[in-house]
Amino acid sequence: MDLVALAGQIRAWARELGFQQTGITGIELDADERHLLDWLKQQRHGDMDYMQHHGTRRSRPAVLVPGTLRVISVRMDYWPDDLEAGPKVRGRSSPVIPAKAGIQNSQALLEKKDHAYIARYALGRDYHKLMRPRLQKLAECIQKEIGPFGYRAFADSAPVLEKALARNAGLGWIGKHTNLINKNAGSWFFLGELFTDLPLPVDEPAKNHCGSCHACMDVCPTQAIVAPYEVDARRCISYLTIEYKGSIPIELRKPMGNRVFGCDDCQLVCPWNKFAQHSKEGDFKPRHGLNDARLVDLFHWTEEEFLARTQGSALRRAGYECWLRNLAVGLGNAPSSPAIIAALKARVASPSELVREHVAWALAQHAGYDLTARA
Repeated sequence: MDLVALAGQIRAWARELGFQQTGITGIELDADERHLLDWLKQQRHGDMDYMQHHGTRRSRPAVLVPGTLRVISVRMDYWPDDLEAGPKVRGRSSPVIPAKAGIQNSQALLEKKDHAYIARYALGRDYHKLMRPRLQKLAECIQKEIGPFGYRAFADSAPVLEKALARNAGLGWIGKHTNLINKNAGSWFFLGELFTDLPLPVDEPAKNHCGSCHACMDVCPTQAIVAPYEVDARRCISYLTIEYKGSIPIELRKPMGNRVFGCDDCQLVCPWNKFAQHSKEGDFKPRHGLNDARLVDLFHWTEEEFLARTQGSALRRAGYECWLRNLAVGLGNAPSSPAIIAALKARVASPSELVREHVAWALAQHAGYDLTARA
């Protein structure tokens, strides 16, 4: 078997399947394992107990999947061109910088306090449902060429240090905000892996190009990036609005603003994202107008509407109760209006204690508003 030729063919197949870049790496992650264990020791994983439970399996591919010798790492762009038509901003976007207008519009949406900001990756179809089948097809292409071989496909679906593996495979470097950055494509992309027992030739790891820049650290609304390359999930809006199922700490509610599912601030300011490319995947296009939806309208969704409109979407991960919790915080941070107060009052008697608590907090933020004078 010509493994060099096979590696080249794998890249070609991956490109045909819609992956923008493919790299191959070994399984040594000793330094990353030490970083992971230190992060866990400091309890920076919050309530994500599975992080502690999986322990070093996350940093030892051959323990997770016995026989693994190499990891084929892929990335897929997800920035949808629909974002160019979001909230109006001044000026024109440069035709040389595809995502510039979309980034400006996303930043403008954060200033539209009565509208909901949803992380750009979650506006369309859940990427897990797209990438894993593509990775399976990639494995089938390999198998058709060489016969049966050992492999397992992952797309954020198991304890895998995917960013470290992608870095080692040459797909980019881990930035100070802990996201992977590619100098030709920014950071608006998903990662996936094929663990395999094939002794393929490996690629050179990517070099770090963050330099002295600390824009991501400065912009973080809750100061969750506590040091370069260190994020405390307990302060991270993405964790708080998606993974965390409890009461959002009161001191972090105001900084959340209108971010109701995830947060992109650190990516929006990253200078490397001026090179981001539009995704060619129709499934990543925004659904149900979620790229520019009013908080009040989303807060009116019944559970049945939530389930129907989030079918096949990453938004399902939060669940309906936490969706309302997050929206209540957003409404508490929005400018006072009769519509917002009416929407909050309609859920004062919610069957969820969690929702009731956040609704009460939100109403308290509008306590000085003279509803009668403005009716």
